Amino acid sequence: MAGTDPAEEIAGLTSKLASIEAVLDPDAMRTEVASLNEQAADPGLWADQDRAQKVHRRLSYLEAELARLADLNQRLGDTKVLFDLAESYGDEPTKEEAERELAALRSEIDQLEVRTLLSGQYDAREALISINAQAGGADAADFAENLMRMYLRWAERHKYPTEVYDISYAEEAGIKSTTFGVNAPYAYGTLRGEHGTHRMVRISKYDNQGRRQTSFAGVDVMPVVEQTDHIDIDEDEIRVDVFRSSGPGGQGVNTTDSAVRITHLLTGIVVSCQNERSQIQNRASAMAVLQAKLLERRRQEEAEQMQALRGDGGRAWGTQIRNYVLYPYQTVKDVRTGMETGNAVAVLDGEIDEFIDAEIRWLRQNGR
Repeated sequence: MAGTDPAEEIAGLTSKLASIEAVLDPDAMRTEVASLNEQAADPGLWADQDRAQKVHRRLSYLEAELARLADLNQRLGDTKVLFDLAESYGDEPTKEEAERELAALRSEIDQLEVRTLLSGQYDAREALISINAQAGGADAADFAENLMRMYLRWAERHKYPTEVYDISYAEEAGIKSTTFGVNAPYAYGTLRGEHGTHRMVRISKYDNQGRRQTSFAGVDVMPVVEQTDHIDIDEDEIRVDVFRSSGPGGQGVNTTDSAVRITHLLTGIVVSCQNERSQIQNRASAMAVLQAKLLERRRQEEAEQMQALRGDGGRAWGTQIRNYVLYPYQTVKDVRTGMETGNAVAVLDGEIDEFIDAEIRWLRQNGR
């Protein structure tokens, strides 16, 4: 912020960080870390692998969050010292270094502040993401694969574990659909604004005449189901088919009928899983995805009922949400928040935090 006194800005950021800590409650986080460490030290924990993985993921997340808060506090103090030194000795390089660090701190604390807005019923959950190619033929399938890579790269940048459950490859290029998990606390609350239709405009790689092509892909973001959700599915409500895994695969993956497709007869929802060698494991994973889709369906129905009561007729907010234009110019723009950048290549490489932060604020402001 040009013209702002650095000491005043550092004081303001320190106050903002204190307000954030009041919401996040580091003392409660430390108490939970101690409890999780005790559970992690129990030799019998890995008898239940799902529970063990959740314990370790939660522990890793909390330790990283506490380290992040401590680091921000330390850097605020260090930056003040840098400005003091630069002023005392007239040291321009030190002043420039301090200004760069202050700008970085401003951005990181603003991003952390967004976390305090994640207070929805399911926001603290891990997330399941499904991507489906829509209109646009081979370009849409290629775009769907671009989006999968974008989200996986985003998760990688944040060191969030991911697990791909299913990929259905298109005949010419790209993918028809995919489902994968982002296994980090608050992944659902962070990513749920990505739910909707994404639109790409570019010169087609699959058109002999090199014409401009518009293609679409749909993104569904769902909270991972927990035992308290009571998403019960009777056996007579589903049809289970087994088939041979398709697409690139390792030894054994493509040679047995281990992949599982489950159709929910009441809603028509279809899910599949083929990432495991075991049919039993694939069925369990597919059922988890189906439960997540049914939970998200229930959440959306409840949200639409609330919107109807508020008088907007229950209109859905997650239709077309973002445009990616690569020709005749480059831009990526969110149609709801107005967030826009000309660096489309970086966005497709996973640099989407500014879009996500704007979505979270927009959803909160609109009572979503």
